[in-house]
Amino acid sequence: MTRRELAKLAAAGSAAFLPAAARAAAEDQYSGPLEGVETKVDAAAFDPVLYTRKLYESAPLRLTFRAQNRKQAEAWQKRLRAKIAELLGGFPAKPSALQPQTLDVREFPGYRREKFVFESRPGMLVLGYLLTPHGSAPPHPAMICIPGHGRGVDDIVGIDAQGRDRTDKPGYQHDFAIQVVEHGMAAVAIEPLAFGCRRDPLTRAKGAEATACQPSAGAALLLGETMIGWRVHDVMRAIDWIETRPELDARRVGCMGISGGGTVTTFAAALEPRLRAAMISGYLNTFRDSIMSLSHCIDNYVPGILNWAEAYDVAGLIAPRPLFVESGIKDDIFPVEASKASFARVKKVYEVFDAAPVIQQEVFNDVHSFYGVQGLPFLAQHLGRS
Repeated sequence: MTRRELAKLAAAGSAAFLPAAARAAAEDQYSGPLEGVETKVDAAAFDPVLYTRKLYESAPLRLTFRAQNRKQAEAWQKRLRAKIAELLGGFPAKPSALQPQTLDVREFPGYRREKFVFESRPGMLVLGYLLTPHGSAPPHPAMICIPGHGRGVDDIVGIDAQGRDRTDKPGYQHDFAIQVVEHGMAAVAIEPLAFGCRRDPLTRAKGAEATACQPSAGAALLLGETMIGWRVHDVMRAIDWIETRPELDARRVGCMGISGGGTVTTFAAALEPRLRAAMISGYLNTFRDSIMSLSHCIDNYVPGILNWAEAYDVAGLIAPRPLFVESGIKDDIFPVEASKASFARVKKVYEVFDAAPVIQQEVFNDVHSFYGVQGLPFLAQHLGRS
């Protein structure tokens, strides 16, 4: 009996209730060119994901963490940082002028919100919001906040799809920049390249949640660079901008993000020593179990990285600075077991630096989303010290 015949039998009970046209289509369903010859070939040998996972088993990971003491760990970090920066496509040797501009200022019961722009590279503007708390004296510690895929930075600073202010913190990102300011820190929330207002006209025409990652991240790869590298550079320039603001303490700057924002946070904190703390939400995992096994946006990929390191090695470059990681038990994008295993690998780096007390993970009972219950107090504790 063929697969088509089995399908017809399985569907027989319900097919009677289908319209005639739908019933005819179901009866004529074609499973593909292997139909009827399944026993003559190894069907698994046609599976590209299975093939790449087998290749993963022999990935060199030449610079994975093996250090036994702090001196070796520092030497490892130096080598891997240089390699990661190279793989991302490098960074401009000399920063251009920021040319900052304030666009708008709003006052809210607990904080002040300023909309601003600065130039990250010649001809490339970054839009952001600065949220500063009313209840504490400047200079404030500042968290650079990076949203994940969605409407962009508006979706973490309390602005709904119609441009109106909201107070209910909906969606998977839960307006976490507002939560930062509610914990006594300033939030510097920046628009990632290819999100929100930083999109091309064709993408904008598709709606507020459509991202321009596909054309722009693909272009980056054609140019020998990466979207991650471009976004990390924006974070570096955001720190430059913070250094120009007297109400912010440039000695107490951290970075945080959910999902794609967690990707940027991981790489930025790994490469930028001015970031004194980091919170990675819904990202820390293995490449094998996340972007190598499931469908993800092209902006996640760094050519050749598995020749040198896994994601937990990149996160290990943040040591010994405070790091908080959170993962949802029901996260079907970054599987929780791989997140926990990756965290354990990063913690070993911290242990070699004698810094285990400043790395924590919270696993919460929810889907792919920002949580912040333990993470925000952790950041306030570690950045709140002058």
